[in-house]
Amino acid sequence: MRGTIYVSPTEEPVRDGVVLIQGGKIAAVGSRALVQLPQTIPTLDCSGLTITAGFWNSHVHFFERKWANAATTPAPELSRQLQDMLTRYGFTSVFDLSSMWENTRRLRDRIESGEVRGPRIRSTGEGLVPPGAVPSEQVLNVMGVMTFPAPEIADAAQAAAASRKLLGEGVDGIKLFASSPRSASLPESAIEAAVSEAHRVGKPVFAHPNSGADVMAAVRGGVDVIAHTTPHSGPWDETILAAMKERRVALTPTLTVWKHYMRHDRISAQEQVANTEIGQLRAWLASGGAVLFGNDLGAVDYDPSEEYALMAEAGMSFRQILGSLTTAPAGRFGESKRLGRIAEGLQADLVILKDDPSRNIRALAAVQHTLREGKIIYRARE
Repeated sequence: MRGTIYVSPTEEPVRDGVVLIQGGKIAAVGSRALVQLPQTIPTLDCSGLTITAGFWNSHVHFFERKWANAATTPAPELSRQLQDMLTRYGFTSVFDLSSMWENTRRLRDRIESGEVRGPRIRSTGEGLVPPGAVPSEQVLNVMGVMTFPAPEIADAAQAAAASRKLLGEGVDGIKLFASSPRSASLPESAIEAAVSEAHRVGKPVFAHPNSGADVMAAVRGGVDVIAHTTPHSGPWDETILAAMKERRVALTPTLTVWKHYMRHDRISAQEQVANTEIGQLRAWLASGGAVLFGNDLGAVDYDPSEEYALMAEAGMSFRQILGSLTTAPAGRFGESKRLGRIAEGLQADLVILKDDPSRNIRALAAVQHTLREGKIIYRARE
């Protein structure tokens, strides 16, 4: 395939470039004048298009009703659902932050077997919540979400036991809901206990905060990723930013989700929330903090173009946003030697875009092809 290639967020693009794929890995990358292609190899013409490494979405959910019974849903239907949600937007790796683990594991198994076309899935399984935090079945039904038991934890012993159980079942991380409008906040001792269990086996911990106080509690407890901004609690002050930076915490801003939940409110209220969340991200960037792309898919509309635009409004350059989609999550989750860049020897997870996103950031959502290990898992209709 040949086109304009962004081999990484920090290197200059290769114009009229070629990517050679063999055995699901990148065998060579460079200008067309330098890379020799075997005469018999099939080619994908990407002239006028842009090629990047496969995208990561570090905050998704497989808890919508459509994902129920993933073990028995016909493979073509699952492939279509994964396409609508993920692969049509270039996502080749995702981190599911709370869903029914057994069901998500079955979905992942069917993808990995080759039966279903889809991305690499990592999952925390069921998130750990304070007692009484889960909405009623009626509310979940209105939201379109499956009803499933979330482990309730009130103290360190319960947090450690729930984490051990999930980790023993094979999850890839732990998700903590620091607080809820319907319950008390998690005590810091519970956060610390869950983090200790996860870190003992080398797994990351994510925290869903609802306030700046939640962010501080999560950071002090040792979490690795703050999974949301907190626009309803006002700007983040230097104390919060310094604590996050000192502990090398990453942030997944999920800016679109707050606009989504505020869509029924007055314009002035919507604008206040948008300005606050954008301000929190801008302040985090100014401190040099790490950002992972994630837009809470499953809770919001699937098209990520608005999230890209809001991240740009907060001051993120195209290269910074590309980094949040590629090298930053690959590094954070221990995959830099396999994923995140277009380089010889790495997995051929690639996105072919219809335009150059350095000129229009929304072009990151306009995908022509998505490849995983050299195989096309999404092709746009002509």
